[in-house]
Amino acid sequence: MNKAFPQYRECIMDIRPYVPGKPIELVQKEFGLTDVIKLASNENPIGPSPKAIEAMKDNAHKMFLYPDGYCTDLRNMVAEYLGVEQNQLIFGNGSDEVIKLLGEAFIHPGDEVIVADPSFSEYDFVCLLMGGILKKVPLTNHTHDLEKMAGQITEKTKMIFLCNPNNPTGTIVAKDEVNKFLAKVPDTVVVVFDEAYYEYVEDKAYPQSMEYLNQGRENIVILRTFSKIHGLAGLRIGYGAAAPKMIQLLERTREPFNVNLMAQKAALASLADKGHVQNSRDVNNKGREFLYKAFEEMGLEYIPTHANFLMVDLQKNSKEVFIELQKKGVIIRTGDIFGMDTFIRVTIGTEEENKRFIKALKEVLASL
Repeated sequence: MNKAFPQYRECIMDIRPYVPGKPIELVQKEFGLTDVIKLASNENPIGPSPKAIEAMKDNAHKMFLYPDGYCTDLRNMVAEYLGVEQNQLIFGNGSDEVIKLLGEAFIHPGDEVIVADPSFSEYDFVCLLMGGILKKVPLTNHTHDLEKMAGQITEKTKMIFLCNPNNPTGTIVAKDEVNKFLAKVPDTVVVVFDEAYYEYVEDKAYPQSMEYLNQGRENIVILRTFSKIHGLAGLRIGYGAAAPKMIQLLERTREPFNVNLMAQKAALASLADKGHVQNSRDVNNKGREFLYKAFEEMGLEYIPTHANFLMVDLQKNSKEVFIELQKKGVIIRTGDIFGMDTFIRVTIGTEEENKRFIKALKEVLASL
């Protein structure tokens, strides 16, 4: 006899589950290796601040207590760091959660969400989860085409995501372009600036998005994270900055105690450790130039990056390269998941990791 099954929401069938970078432990087991490096998930290769580690040790005995649901100490520090009021911030279990809160607060079934293609898949997820209509605008020269994105705005448009720098391409849109774009966006449309890689950008043309909040724009949300340059990806903590009215709405969708105790303490210590952030940036800059030079010597075209990763065109099937690199203990990201079948995305690692990656890549390309 057939058993009845609960009716599910049809819209979830349009969602493709997120596929994370392959874990080191899995590659070790699969290929019988002991020494494996992971350059797949845009993590900080030098790890977190030693002060963040100490902060977690100092607070380990408190883990039986619920965390501060309002992230009071961290809220005060981030507000001062950004030059905003405390009521202009919301904290999440990674900035991913804040993206989900935005969807839950604003997207009705049938609302349109405009995103670049390719870009961070979490935008697709939250739109489809809420029954929204996803409108993808192809990149131009691997960069957001803001003019075309503005041209997609209709009366049904509810939200637009701008990933700047863009993941997976590492490109940015400049301040002048953003200003022209925002002039075309109605106040009824939420514009989300996802700036997960903000701290890596050194280009003077990069927009300082906090200025838009200071101008009193109530439809702007800016996302930042402690997962990247701060090296706290495993703790899951990020935040959003917006007008107080926007934050009040998002707080209604936030679950209590969503940011754990260790994450809050580590983030506090890391934000105070400016030396570690600068060191992380220096390591990234040095590694980026090394990889640029290596790719040029190998005759490979790459996309210049403003983040801690870059995409390179191997003119070969990225899945095949992915498998062969794993056999040599190197994990990267295939480009096919972004619709870029011959590209791979590689996180910029330490000097030793970068050299090992290039050596392995040369051997793999010579064998295919």
